[in-house]
Amino acid sequence: MKELFRKIEDWNKKNIPFAIATVIETWGSSPRPIGSTMLISADMDMAGSVSGGCVENAVVKAAIPLIEKGTAKKLTYGVADEDAWAVGLSCGGKMQVYLEKFLAFDERKEEKEVWEQLHICMKDDKGCVLLTQLVDGPTKHCLILADGTAYGHPISSDLRNEGLNAWQERKSRLSAQGEEQWFIRVFPPKSKLFAIGAAHITADLVDLAHHFGFETIVIDPRGAFAEKTWFQTPPDQLFTKYPSEVLPDFKPDPYSYYVVLSHDPKIDDNALQLILREDVAYIGALGSKKTHAKRMARLEKAGFSTEEINKIHAPIGLNINAKTPREIALAIIAEIVKVKNQYL
Repeated sequence: MKELFRKIEDWNKKNIPFAIATVIETWGSSPRPIGSTMLISADMDMAGSVSGGCVENAVVKAAIPLIEKGTAKKLTYGVADEDAWAVGLSCGGKMQVYLEKFLAFDERKEEKEVWEQLHICMKDDKGCVLLTQLVDGPTKHCLILADGTAYGHPISSDLRNEGLNAWQERKSRLSAQGEEQWFIRVFPPKSKLFAIGAAHITADLVDLAHHFGFETIVIDPRGAFAEKTWFQTPPDQLFTKYPSEVLPDFKPDPYSYYVVLSHDPKIDDNALQLILREDVAYIGALGSKKTHAKRMARLEKAGFSTEEINKIHAPIGLNINAKTPREIALAIIAEIVKVKNQYL
């Protein structure tokens, strides 16, 4: 839904009622992952997708009466021999979609509170978790921030904890709470890519990372490298300080990715020693197997366990036989995207 936020804002400001369809469960070869979203207005305008074309027409037809009544409904689609192409998934999978009138149009104060806070999170790039009770009829929502603050309808402590676990694990999911069923939807903040060391590879990596929606932070205390490296796409932030002077200002989280590229142990190890014991998405280090063996020995001597040291992806990047700096950057961003998408 995050990628559709501008459309949501536009329709809401213009007071155009609309429904939102969300993929809440899939089986087999479903074309879209859990959390995929589609918007349908009362005039049958559409944005987003839940199946890449297989069931959108059926979802639109189901949405119109729900928009008028302000209710919600679970819909299940799969292959039926006679109508696999008409209403179903020709790829052989099965999926469940939750269709509801968008909560911004609900007059209940709890729903208005959830929309207000969700709107703030989307605008300010704050991560959050949206919990939706899955019922056929008027539904209810609760929004949980990363610090555990909750808005909207009251929920049990067990459900709140499950929402926070989903945040940490970066994975939207269904949750059974007694006889109730909820969908826990994770809205992550923009992923941050920290590049330790400014060099040709760094410049190419920053350029590629921007194309994949990362916020980029480059850190290198060597002014000649940091200030003289030409960035086709400038990093969002550039620091000419040691990692230990910069990284403490950024709270590490499961949506942060770190790559050490300086080739200077004083700089690379300075960063690694700060992040190896943190819960972050990815840590990668440039260098050959021989270079990494020396790095591991230094970290072991500094008191880090084998388990902690093994969090480092090294040699860094997917093995695509990369030779040029841009190819190496491509291998790195490919490995990062692979790690990022394993939670979808």
